[in-house]
Amino acid sequence: MKPLIPMALAATLCLPAARLGAHPHVFVDVALRFTADTQGRLSEVEVTWSYDDFFSLLILTDMGLDPDGDGTLTEAELAQLKGFDLIEWPDGFEGDLYMYQGETKIALDHPIPTGIALTNGRIIATHTRTFGPVKADALRIEAYDPTYYVAHSLAGPITLPKGCVYTITEPDLDESQEQFRQMLSELSAEEQYSGVEIGNLFSESLSVTCAAPS
Repeated sequence: MKPLIPMALAATLCLPAARLGAHPHVFVDVALRFTADTQGRLSEVEVTWSYDDFFSLLILTDMGLDPDGDGTLTEAELAQLKGFDLIEWPDGFEGDLYMYQGETKIALDHPIPTGIALTNGRIIATHTRTFGPVKADALRIEAYDPTYYVAHSLAGPITLPKGCVYTITEPDLDESQEQFRQMLSELSAEEQYSGVEIGNLFSESLSVTCAAPS
């Protein structure tokens, strides 16, 4: 999730994960709300990112917001902050959200910012992304930063249309670390320096199924 990293962290986060070890630097709780069309097919997801308090402080400082440090933003400050994490969207960046139907990746449209708040020192940013529509058959969703600078947690809530259920599969962290070490052992020093994409090794997996509409 490099596009939203403030200048205060840039020097540290420019180092690849391979050199720093498999340890994230920013922590984000993820909530998802899915919307269905009139035929019961999923067609939109509202994504809420709740950033950790330290990263939130760095963002506010970097943007010159909340100068009195009272933890309350004015309407003008909220308007300035809204969409801060969506401004830079380079080619190939997928927004740290991946959806699959079986083995087929579902294309997600560009995000639209819909909400912003500062709650208990944490920035809470919301955006929506449309897709499909698709039937919720063998639907899998993963939220992760490929570089693992940012650790995403599907803390929820996960909100689905009526008739839909979900399960979350946790990664085996010991196995993930072993896979990470194995990847490093097979890379040259130059390849390690350029970074490896390991975020998927440490990500949770959300599976969604919906009953056929009656």
